[in-house]
Amino acid sequence: MPKVKTHRGAAKRFSLTGKGKVKRSKAYASHILTKKTTKRKRNLRKNTVLHKRDEKGIKRLIPYAG
Repeated sequence: MPKVKTHRGAAKRFSLTGKGKVKRSKAYASHILTKKTTKRKRNLRKNTVLHKRDEKGIKRLIPYAG
């Protein structure tokens, strides 16, 4: 069986937790920050777990992560 290539774009955006869930960073934090509240910007800095529904496809793109 040949090696599977990792999708490099996905590898830069997602990583796995210890229990195998997929971690991601939040969107809407890169520009046009003046109109966003401080609280909203602070919450956008935190990482979050990918929804269970989307996990299978992302795990296929990053086969050797974790």
